[in-house]
Amino acid sequence: MLQHIAAVWRYRYFLLALVKLDLRQRYRRSVLGLGWSLLHPLAMTAVFTVVFSNLLGGGDPTHYAASVLASLAVWGFLRDSALQGCRTFQANEAYIRQSPLPYTIYTLRTVLGQAIHALIALSIVFVMVAIFKQEIHVALRLILLVPALLIIFVSAWAIATIAAYINVYFHDTVHLLEVGSQFLFFLTPIMYSRRILDEKDLGWLVDANPVYWMLEMVRHPLLTGELVPLEMYIHAAAFSLLVTGLALGVIAWLHKRLIFHL
Repeated sequence: MLQHIAAVWRYRYFLLALVKLDLRQRYRRSVLGLGWSLLHPLAMTAVFTVVFSNLLGGGDPTHYAASVLASLAVWGFLRDSALQGCRTFQANEAYIRQSPLPYTIYTLRTVLGQAIHALIALSIVFVMVAIFKQEIHVALRLILLVPALLIIFVSAWAIATIAAYINVYFHDTVHLLEVGSQFLFFLTPIMYSRRILDEKDLGWLVDANPVYWMLEMVRHPLLTGELVPLEMYIHAAAFSLLVTGLALGVIAWLHKRLIFHL
């Protein structure tokens, strides 16, 4: 595995070139360019704010909008990394057949592309907080976000890698993930606060949901400038280590067999 990781670093410029190629092809001849990546989360945020801010958000539309947009950015990153990860090896089949590069390059290609879109959305949240609160400790909030973003990125890569390998052998994986993501979206406090589930004695659904840990690690420091409880980082890091270990195990097990199943 150390040789595998070293090989990924050796071909990092090829990886970055693939990410740039994806962005260029996706937004070629587009008027808004990368702005299209913001259209969906912004539209969803506007709808949720108008419809649910008073009903589910505590009555502060500004805070509610920033919270929802931050949540949608992280949620969209994790969901799209998993869904696009399913198609990674099929989309890169030509490269795989022509050159014996480590396959991790291709899952990183997928996740890095999605990460760019998520960071753009989070930057909009940062601007919203700065405008409406009229005071913001820029350096502090950015520093608080760094460990959370690292944990989320590693988790997304691991999930995308696992999904990519499984989908080669079981092509219905992407469809199962699409259905599962719909259920998980409504079970995750994105458009409503955790308090609503706690009042119904359903807080255990939130505690057992690793996506909630990821969301809270981002939106709480970003909106309040304060750290979330330490156990939140511990739970999220443990989940990240778990899925990363599974991803590394899958790579070691199936890396040499994959080409025969494409």
